[in-house]
Amino acid sequence: MINVDKTNPVWVVTLNRPDKANALTEQMLIDLRDTARDAKDARGLILTGEGKVFSAGADLDAARAGLATSPLWEELSGAIADLPCMSIAALNGTLAGGAMGMALACDMRIAAESAKFFYPVMKLGYLPQPSDPMRMRALIGPARAKMILMGGEKILAEEALSIGLIDRIVDPADLLDHAHSLMTDSAAATPEHCAGIKGMIGAV
Repeated sequence: MINVDKTNPVWVVTLNRPDKANALTEQMLIDLRDTARDAKDARGLILTGEGKVFSAGADLDAARAGLATSPLWEELSGAIADLPCMSIAALNGTLAGGAMGMALACDMRIAAESAKFFYPVMKLGYLPQPSDPMRMRALIGPARAKMILMGGEKILAEEALSIGLIDRIVDPADLLDHAHSLMTDSAAATPEHCAGIKGMIGAV
């Protein structure tokens, strides 16, 4: 239920379960993790979703069966964060729950104006994956991270942009084209050059 397009040096990974708001199953997490690990040979990685929602987070039945606390979430975000190439989350719509981890691990996040952002771990009785609060805090500060993770706030795209949770709001029709344009210089550089600059900037 994920599609991987490797026809260009920049790989495009699409969550493709729109009838279930791209809710993530265990197999989807495994496939995403393995793809991110394989993408060390790519010149860039774009994550996006099919339909009007990027991802609602964990599939509810799978979450109740233990997926909510699976190490796969952390393995996926770690694999993305470790990529030497540039990674962009092209968020075609709402991003919720544990799915936020993969977007936080990307180098950049661009989003459709309709996107909303929330991570209801407090209400659901789960802890977030270990790296998610740290990456969120690095982007938006401790108080706003608490507002999302502890207060359960839903953040609209304009506010997400203003606080640094996302980097740009883009027309949904132009989302992938815009992501590719942001990749142009990086994809044309040598992998060593790209990795060198990324290393100098430092990981979030």
